[in-house]
Amino acid sequence: MQRLKDLEKISRQLEPATGQRKATRKKVILYGEDFLKQIETLKAYNYTTDKGIGLLDSPLTGEPIDIDEALDLLKQNVDSRGLNPASGGHLGYIPGGGIYYSALGDYLAAISNRFAGLFFASPGAVRMENMLIGWLSEILGYPGNAAGNLTSGGSIANLIAIVAARDAKRINSKNLDRSVIYLSQQAHHSVHKAIRISGLNECIPRYVELDAGYRIQADELENAIQKDKANGLNPFLIIASAGTTDVGAIDPLDKIGDIAAKHDLWLHVDAAYGGFFILTEEGKKKLAGIEKSDSICIDPHKGLFLPYGLGAVLVKDISQMKKSHYYLANYMQDALSSTDEPSPADLSPELTKHFRGLRLWLPLKLLGTKPFAACLEEKVLLAKYFYKEIQKLGFEVECEPELSIVTYRYIPKTGDPDAFNKRLTEEVQKDGRVFISSTMLNGKFILRLAILSFRTHLKTIKLTLKILKEKVEMLEGELPISDI
Repeated sequence: MQRLKDLEKISRQLEPATGQRKATRKKVILYGEDFLKQIETLKAYNYTTDKGIGLLDSPLTGEPIDIDEALDLLKQNVDSRGLNPASGGHLGYIPGGGIYYSALGDYLAAISNRFAGLFFASPGAVRMENMLIGWLSEILGYPGNAAGNLTSGGSIANLIAIVAARDAKRINSKNLDRSVIYLSQQAHHSVHKAIRISGLNECIPRYVELDAGYRIQADELENAIQKDKANGLNPFLIIASAGTTDVGAIDPLDKIGDIAAKHDLWLHVDAAYGGFFILTEEGKKKLAGIEKSDSICIDPHKGLFLPYGLGAVLVKDISQMKKSHYYLANYMQDALSSTDEPSPADLSPELTKHFRGLRLWLPLKLLGTKPFAACLEEKVLLAKYFYKEIQKLGFEVECEPELSIVTYRYIPKTGDPDAFNKRLTEEVQKDGRVFISSTMLNGKFILRLAILSFRTHLKTIKLTLKILKEKVEMLEGELPISDI
C-alpha cells in the first residue's frame, strides 16, 4: 500500500494543476503568437550547418526541465532550421498550410482525446468525420451514399483506394502476373508505394503515353487496354491524376472515366494536390469527369491549407471498402451498433484514430467555404502571373500552368544548363527569403514554383522574380559552371 501511495504521488505529476496549466499554456501561446507576428519576415528556408543538433545536448532523462528551456530548445533547433512550411515563401514541393483555427481544433481534439475510430466509442466524432466525407463527396460529384476516410495524408489514402480496387476486381495469386495497371509516368511516388505494399508489384504496369502537357492521352489508353485484352491479359485498374506533383497536370478525366466504364476497369483519381480547385469556376471545368471515378484521394492539408496530417479517400461503393478493411475482434463485440453510421475503423487499416475531423470542421464552420475558394483562385492567377513574368527575365517555360505549379529554367550564355539551374536552385535556397524546388523532366533539370500556401500573395511572387533575377545575374558573372 505504501508503494502504491508513493507511485501515485509521482504519477500525479502527469496531471498539472490549474495554475500550472495556465502558466505553461500562457508561455506556449506567447511563443506561437511571436512566431505568427514574425511570419512575414521569417525566412522560408534556414540554411545551417548544425541542422538542429543542439537537441542532442539535452537528452531525455528522468528529471524535468521548465517550459522556458523547452521552448528555447524548440526555437533554436527546430523552428529556425531547414524549411519553414508556414511561410508564404514556401514555393517548393506542394506547400502545406497551417491555418490558425485548425491548430485550435487539434488542441481541443488532444485535450478531449476522443477515440474517433468507432461510432460506439465516440458517436459525435464519427458523425463529424462522416459529415465531412459527405461534404467532400458533394463537391466532387460523388453520390450521397459514398464512403470515405480521413487519413494522415495522400499516401494512406492512395493505399486504401488501391487495396479496395484490388479486392473489388478479385486480383489474387492466380491472376496477379497477368493483371494490368494503367498509369502515367507523372504518377506520384505514393502510388508506386501503394502498389508495392498492397501486393500488386507483380502486376504489369502500363505507362500510357503523355501529351505535351504531361497528361495521359486517352486514345493511347484505350488502345493499350484493347491490345492487352486481345492478348489475354487482365486490365483492372487505371490511376489518373488531378494535378501532378511535377507540373500540376490534369489527365482528361471525363474521357478516361468513359473508357474505364466501357471496359469495366476501376478508376482511381489521385487529386491530393489538385482536387480542391474544384471549389473555383476554372477548377470545375478542368476537373470535369472526376465524378466518374470509383475512388479519389484528396488532401485538405494541401488545398484547404490545413496543417500537415490530413488527407482523405473517397470510394463510391462502401461495400468495397468494408470488404477490404472490416474486421471484428472478440474483445470489440460491445462496439457493435445498429446505427447506419459507418465507423472509420471499418473502412481503413487504422483502428486507433486521432480525432482528425475537428481540425477540418472547426475552420470550415468559423470561416465558411468562401475564403478557401477565393484563396485557391488567387493561387491560380498568381501562377499565371509568374508564368508570364518569368519569361520576360529570359527563362524558358515547360508548359502553361493548369493549376498553381509553374515549371521553368534558365539557359545561360555559357556552360551546362542543368548545372546552372542546379546552382541557381541552391543559391535561392541559401538566400532563404523564398524556397523553390526542382525536378527532372525529359532528362532536363527543371525549376518548380508550387503556389499553394495561403500566405503567398502577389508581393511574394514579385519578390521571387526579383531574387531569381539577382541570382541569375550573380551566376552569369561568375566563371562557367562545369557539368554536374
